Amino acid sequence: MKYRPLGTTGLEISEIVFGGGAVGGILINADDETRRAAIRMAIEGGINWIDTAPVYGNGASEDALGWLLSEIPNEERPYISTKVRVDPSAGDFAGQVERGIQESLGRLRMDSVDLFQLHNVVSSDGQVISGSVTAEQMLGSDGIADALDRLKSQGLTRHIGFTSTGESGPLKEVLRSGRFDTAQIYYNLLNPSAGRSVPAKWTAYDYGNIIETAIESGVGVLNIRVLAAGVIATDIRHGREGQIGLNASLSQDEQRMQRIAPLLRDEHGSRSQVAVRYALANPGISGVLVGIAELEHLQLALDASEMGPLPDDLMSALNSEIESDFHLGDQ
Repeated sequence: MKYRPLGTTGLEISEIVFGGGAVGGILINADDETRRAAIRMAIEGGINWIDTAPVYGNGASEDALGWLLSEIPNEERPYISTKVRVDPSAGDFAGQVERGIQESLGRLRMDSVDLFQLHNVVSSDGQVISGSVTAEQMLGSDGIADALDRLKSQGLTRHIGFTSTGESGPLKEVLRSGRFDTAQIYYNLLNPSAGRSVPAKWTAYDYGNIIETAIESGVGVLNIRVLAAGVIATDIRHGREGQIGLNASLSQDEQRMQRIAPLLRDEHGSRSQVAVRYALANPGISGVLVGIAELEHLQLALDASEMGPLPDDLMSALNSEIESDFHLGDQ
C-alpha cells in the first residue's frame, strides 16, 4: 500500500480508503464474520482510513464499526471519519452539529474521530437542490464552519471537512475559504470534470476542476464514487446506485461505460481496478474511497493500488473518449 499526504493535515493516508457506505454495503448487509474479515483484510492490506456516516444504513455502518474496532488493538486502529447532515431550514447549526457528533461517537464507541464532515450538498441559493446549504450558511457568522470548529476546540474531532457535491461555484468558494481541512469530491472516469477540463458541450455536470482549487487551497481530497455507484464495475444493477452528481443520469453513465468497455484488456485488470487506477493517476487525490460489497471487491481494490498507473495507450484512449464526450452528442 502506498500513502499520500492529506492536504495540510499532516496525516499520511492509504491510497485506498475503506468506504462504509450503503452502495457497497458490506458493513450494513453482511454477516458478522464477513464484516470482521473485511476489517481485518483492510488493515492487513495497509488501509489506514475508514469512512462512514449516520445515514449509511440508518446508523448501522457506525454501529458495526463500533464493535468491530473494539476488537482491534489500539496501535492497529485506522483513522475514522464520519459526517453530519444538517437541516438548513432549522437553524441552530451549533446544536445540530453537536448532537450529530455525539450520536455518532456513541455508535462508534469512540471519544473523538479523526475527521468530521458536513454531508449536505452545496448550492448557490439553498433552493436549487433540496436539503442543500449555501456557502454563506457554511462560512458566515455562527455558520456551519464555526459549529464544526467548536468540535475541534472540544477535542471531539481532529479535522473538519465537507462533501464537495453540488454547484461548482459555491464549492470553490468554500474550498478557497481556508475553513475546511478536507473535501470529498465526485470524480471518476465517466465524469472526471472535477479533476480536468472537459469539452464545452459536456453532457454530464461540469465540476470545473475543483480538485485543482482544493490543491491550491491546501485542502485534502478524498475521492468518492470512483466506480460511479457501480456502473463502472459491473453491468448488473443493484438498486442502490443513488446518483449524487448534478444532472446525473444512470442511463448516460451506462452509455459512457459502453464506449469504454471495448478499450479494456485483461492486463489492465478488472473494470473496477481500471477505475481505481485512473483516479490514482491524479496526484491531487489523497485517497480513493471504495465501496465494498464482498471481500473479493476489497482484494481487487488493494491489488489495484499495487498495480500502479494505467499504461499510456489506455490513458490516451480514455482521454479521447472524454474529449469527445463519449460521442453522446452524436446520438
